[in-house]
Amino acid sequence: MTVNPGVGETSVNAAKPLRGRDGRPFVLIDGFNLSLEKGTGVATYARNLSYSLRDLGCEVGVLYGSAISRKSPKLIQEVMFFDSEATNLSARLQNYRRARGMLSSHLNRAFEVPITGSVITTTFRSRLPHFDSIWNVPGLFQKASDQFNYFGLRNSLRMPRRPDLVHWTYPLPIRVRGVPNVYTLHDLVPLRLPYTTLDRKARYLKLMKWICRTAAHVVTVSENSRKDIIELLGVPPGKVTNTYQAVTLPRKYLDKPEEMVRQEIESTFGLGYRNYFLFFGSVEPKKNLGRLIEGYLASGVDAPLVIVGAQAWKAEQELRFLQVDTLRGQLRAGEYKRPRRKILQLDYATLAMLVTLIRGARAVLFPSLYEGFGLPVLEAMLLGTPVLTSNTSSVPEVAGDAVLSVNPYEAREIAEGIQALDRDEQLRNELSERGRKRAQLFSEAAYRDRLAAVYEKVLANHGA
Repeated sequence: MTVNPGVGETSVNAAKPLRGRDGRPFVLIDGFNLSLEKGTGVATYARNLSYSLRDLGCEVGVLYGSAISRKSPKLIQEVMFFDSEATNLSARLQNYRRARGMLSSHLNRAFEVPITGSVITTTFRSRLPHFDSIWNVPGLFQKASDQFNYFGLRNSLRMPRRPDLVHWTYPLPIRVRGVPNVYTLHDLVPLRLPYTTLDRKARYLKLMKWICRTAAHVVTVSENSRKDIIELLGVPPGKVTNTYQAVTLPRKYLDKPEEMVRQEIESTFGLGYRNYFLFFGSVEPKKNLGRLIEGYLASGVDAPLVIVGAQAWKAEQELRFLQVDTLRGQLRAGEYKRPRRKILQLDYATLAMLVTLIRGARAVLFPSLYEGFGLPVLEAMLLGTPVLTSNTSSVPEVAGDAVLSVNPYEAREIAEGIQALDRDEQLRNELSERGRKRAQLFSEAAYRDRLAAVYEKVLANHGA
């Protein structure tokens, strides 16, 4: 087994179980992005990681920073963990708790939240990670961020049970002493495209360097990101491994009959099957939605554009061309008539509905300025939907020749790509076929092999 196998090197055997101090290794991962409400790409990464660890024979613990007190009765701890409304405090109380946390010790003790099955969790089934145990430190992630930003402190975590390995899925100024800590750095966007993030760049760089200096190993998700980490942070190449990611979707969504997909698209959204374009992802500068809308409007195609994504910072600037679409509708329909807009915007869609929207789209449009991996591109390819995407950052190595690549900085090129996808059915069919084949290179088995190689190396070096 090699540390850095190629994309297509997939094991044909079942996952080989890892071994820890006492046989089955206890691996702790953070739940920083694993909210029960809305997910992100990093949340998908963390969930997939938890299931891969299960398949590798690990005992999986997930650490949260929920406002749950260790002094509460056990049943209330379990109830509050699944009740997002219970932690929605007033702004004044949130500020008080944040200030109190900032001034508290940087040494933290986790406690186990009992998950007994008393709470019916069927609603959360598609969003929960796999876990054998849930751990919590109230306000841990916010506190650690504040103490690092204001005082330069790094938080330490003590566990009642010592893990064999801790895997942080997001760059956090926290570590568990006495055990190997592995950190995933998805990308270095704040350094590569500083104008697209709100991070305080000097502090971000300081955090990245601390992580790379103290980590037992650094994991990333593409060769492009690995190159950035080595060159910009000065990390020895042998300390950084690209594991890529696995692209996985529930079988029931993949197997849903096409006629059912058609009916859901038409009845739920009033859209024509394979007669709209789709963007999905957060609305933020690096996603390049402003140029996408500009290119879409310039293309003159009749098929609507559907945007699915929560608005993040600078969302208004990215969506400024929606006003142009509204004005065009008013000019066509008359000032006092309700305009017929060609762009439909949804802040959120359930996973089931999002998969339906992807499958029913004429093409997915994703001309992002920078991606550590580009999971939306791969998810669309897995579902057989043609993709227009960027020729920058990690996307070319992930997508290969299975997509229509454009320069994301050129709205005219985006417009021409949309026109080509709109009128050329043969092109769409070819991209659909290539996309399905390409997506198979990022199977769960291939990802588990790459992950297992990293863990075996780290555990061996630590003497597990």
